Parts: sequence; structure tokens; C-alpha cells
Amino acid sequence: MQYAVGCCRFCHDFTARAFVAGAVGRGRITMKRMLLGCLLLVAVAWMVGCQKKDDTYHTGPRDNDPNARTDVKLALNWFPEAEHGGFYAAQLNGYFAEEGLNVEIIPGGPGSPVIQQVARGSVEFGVATADQIPLGRAQGANVTATFAAIDQSPRCFLVHEESGIESLEQLKNVTLAMNSGRAFSEYLKKHVPLENVRIVPYDGSIAAFLRDKNFAQQGYEFSEPFLAKQEGANVRVLPIRAIGYNPYASLLFTSDKLKKDHPELVAKMTRACRKGWQAYLREPLETNEHLQSLNPELTPGVLEFGVKAIVPLTTVEDGSFGQMQLDRWKTLVEQLVEVGLIEKDAVKPEDCFFEAS
Repeated sequence: MQYAVGCCRFCHDFTARAFVAGAVGRGRITMKRMLLGCLLLVAVAWMVGCQKKDDTYHTGPRDNDPNARTDVKLALNWFPEAEHGGFYAAQLNGYFAEEGLNVEIIPGGPGSPVIQQVARGSVEFGVATADQIPLGRAQGANVTATFAAIDQSPRCFLVHEESGIESLEQLKNVTLAMNSGRAFSEYLKKHVPLENVRIVPYDGSIAAFLRDKNFAQQGYEFSEPFLAKQEGANVRVLPIRAIGYNPYASLLFTSDKLKKDHPELVAKMTRACRKGWQAYLREPLETNEHLQSLNPELTPGVLEFGVKAIVPLTTVEDGSFGQMQLDRWKTLVEQLVEVGLIEKDAVKPEDCFFEAS
């Protein structure tokens, strides 16, 4: 089941990555808590969306105050966790301040309308996965990516080792919990036979997976595998990128308007986020403690596992960290057309990203 505020086409899916991190024993999220979370998101989205923006963006000292900084909002696509660690590290280590920025990080949740908020200018920057950018542009939300912290998609499927399944092509004779209608799931259904596979809605819990050796489910490499292994399951992780669907993740993005009118602001934000991510992946402890204070249901174990899982998915060890390639965007747009989520020629791949100086 999906819960959405605004257009759900590019909303973050309802996962166990925050609510149930470290809380597998409680099973699925309660409907009461889910509704309370959604009501909170509606209120936050309304308040942010109703604010009148000052489009001057003072990027230097204001009112003769040499210490004055530019106020900037960064909207996350989910509750604070390891996939956002580098953004918080930039804040904690003072990298935003070094660039003259005062950044407010706004947590997300189920149905966070981050694309819409950035497109209409109620927040300056957002965090998303790469497929959300062309999906947004196809619906008139003119946003563009500037930095990709996670180079290789962490999206995966979990199976039990006892099932004998060793690849997505061998995914058969199981019940599969997956959110249909999402780009990754439509791509899987088009490219994998899924012989005798019964697809059921993903409910955000690994409880059913733990009970049934013939059960498989969607997940992210930096969270669900840890939770399942912690409960004694013999987990095999099957990445979606193994069959060619590989969108960037933990993208920093902004609006076309901000990119055009204030390129220096975008460059400052991008530099600070890059430094933050490099620092976080080298030394995550302090930032993880901060993440846990913001999201108490995270445990030190799941955060430590998360960082270790993210590192191999990045290019942090070389000079290209965070940079994106046009060929990857071309492939992604073609795949979204192939699965019928956007019309052919509706989106130009070169409009989906740019390299901030």
C-alpha cells in the first residue's frame, strides 16, 4: 500500500527503513502511527508550501554583517538514516557554514512531496533517487540533479538462501512482496520471467519474510538485509542493478529556476554536500549518533551496517565522487519509456542533471 501527499508517482515507497529499523519484533507499522506520520507530513508540506519565498538569495554578507549566511532548506525523501548521513555530516562538520550557508534539513517520510516542493520553490534543494527526476519532469516539475552520493543503486530483493535462488532470473515459486507501479518493479516484471511468482503488496515489514522460506521481498542493501540477519535469517541479496536497472541514489537536486538564477548558490551547496559525504563515509560515528538522536528507532548496529553497505556503492575513493554520466541518464530515461511510465521524447536526459562548478 502506498500513502502519498501530492502526486504519488514519484513518492518514496513505504518501507521498513526507518519506522521498523531495529524493531523487527514489532512486525509491521501500526495504522495509527502511519496515519499520524502522514498527518504530520501534510502539515509540514502545507507550512513549507505556503511560505512566501524571498527570491533574492543573498549569497554574501547582508546588512553589513560579515557573518550573515544564506538560509537554505534541504528536504529529505525519508526519515533521517544512513542514506542521508553525508548531508548531516556537512552540517555537523561546518561545511555548509564554510560556504556561507545556513541549511535547515527537513526530514521526510511516507509520501514526502519532495519533487513538488523543490519544483515550486518552497524549498531550495531536495534528496531523491534518479528515476524521480525524469518522472517529475514528465509531469511538469522542472527539477535537475547536481550531485549523486550513491553511484550504484542500493535497491534489492531479499530471498532465503534455502530457496536455492541465486539471481533475479531464478526468482520463481515464491511469494514476492513488492510495490507494483514503481519503476524498479515494472522493470523487474518486464525483464524477469517470475515463473509461479505471486506478487503481493509490500507492507513495510520483514515479518512475513522471517516466517516463510518461500517468501521474497523488496528492500535496500543498507537496511533490510541487516534486520533479517539479526533475526537469524539466511539472507541472499539480489540487487536490481544486476539486470540493468541502476539509477543513482541519494541525489541532491534543485529546480531549473534556481540553477539558472543562482548558480553560485547551487555550487556552494554541492561542494558542501560532497565534502560532507566524503567525511561521513570515512568517519561516520559522530554523524550516526546524531542520526540516532533524530530517529531513535535506528540502532547503532543498523547504522554501522548501512555505512559499510553504502561504501562499495560509491566512487568516494576517486576524484569523480558524486559526478554523473549522460549515458546513465539516457539509459534510465529509455527504461522509463520502456515500462510505460513516461512518453517517448517527453524528457531530455541532458536536462535531468548538470555538474555544478
